[in-house]
Amino acid sequence: MNSEIIDFIRDTFGEKESFIPLHVPTFIGNEKKYLNECIDSTFVSSVGKFVDLFEVKVAEYTKAKHAIVCVNGTNALHLSLLVAGVESGDEVITQPLTFIATTNAIVYANATPVFIDVDRDTMGLSPKALKAFLEEHSEQKNGECYNKITNNRIKACMPMHTFGHACRIDEILSICKDYNIELIEDAAEGMGSFYKGKHLGTFGKIAAISFNGNKIMTTGGGGIILTNDYELAARAKHLSTQSKVPHKWEYVHDNIGFNYRMPNINAALGLAQLEGLDFFLKNKRELASKYSTFFKNSEISFFEERDEEQCNFWLNAIFLKDRKERDLFLGESNEAGVMTRPIWQLMNKLPMYKNNVKGPLTNAEWLEDRVVNIPSSVRL
Repeated sequence: MNSEIIDFIRDTFGEKESFIPLHVPTFIGNEKKYLNECIDSTFVSSVGKFVDLFEVKVAEYTKAKHAIVCVNGTNALHLSLLVAGVESGDEVITQPLTFIATTNAIVYANATPVFIDVDRDTMGLSPKALKAFLEEHSEQKNGECYNKITNNRIKACMPMHTFGHACRIDEILSICKDYNIELIEDAAEGMGSFYKGKHLGTFGKIAAISFNGNKIMTTGGGGIILTNDYELAARAKHLSTQSKVPHKWEYVHDNIGFNYRMPNINAALGLAQLEGLDFFLKNKRELASKYSTFFKNSEISFFEERDEEQCNFWLNAIFLKDRKERDLFLGESNEAGVMTRPIWQLMNKLPMYKNNVKGPLTNAEWLEDRVVNIPSSVRL
């Protein structure tokens, strides 16, 4: 079966012998034009017309009221946590099955990640597991949620939309409201994905999207914060520019800020990529359909989108029988020049997070043993 999959991937990408990467960016629009305009203007750092225009266009696309660009998605997550009120000593509930930036950003905010299980059919945080954990471990004090075991405040919940597939974000939002917890979406992989008609990253109080080089659209390195809250947006932008207070000539800073503002040259690239996003989405959904049909009568399952979801299929994923079969496929495919990758190692298994509070992680462990990403680039 492994050789049949490898041959199918080669036929699908029209590459009989050449190396097939997992995901590469596609530049077929105004990228060079806008980059040249940016260079000619000499505004290549964090000030320039493309920075402002890119924010406006992303906000329009996602239907968020405000968008604030950052140097990368991790910075966007960090700022989102800070402006949402996460403080030193707080706990933030998240999932163990995620890219490490999710967890690291929580620690950057001097908070502690708490790991809750995911759902198998979304690979995102499970509302059922979240509610069970809160019922057992939390209590309310003065209108805020506390972990009655650790006595730490549970300030926020940060689920991640895995590979562009939506978690049950509306259910998670409802639970967070019941327990007075802020919902911060890690929509790093979700640009162009919708759930129940809403773009991922527009359900909670604030969210972050990544435009890294391997994402569905890229700014090279880059990320963006989405929020409908004007005050949060203003504070995030202020902190991202070293908390500099506007003045004709003086250097005035009123807080500890960060050099997180996206450069104009990256925004120029992003604007051109955004113009091509609908084409990318159509192309990638066609690829996902081909994979889905191929694996339909196979022992290997394809990660399908659910009802009421419109997924960007950023990275396509399959489920192998067990870890042994997973590793065998990974070895054979990469040896054959077809790049495949396992899903991330669970965060709670990493040395720096092995002692963190966690609930039962049955589904996350099941997925860790079986999920493999297969080539997912836009095909030209």
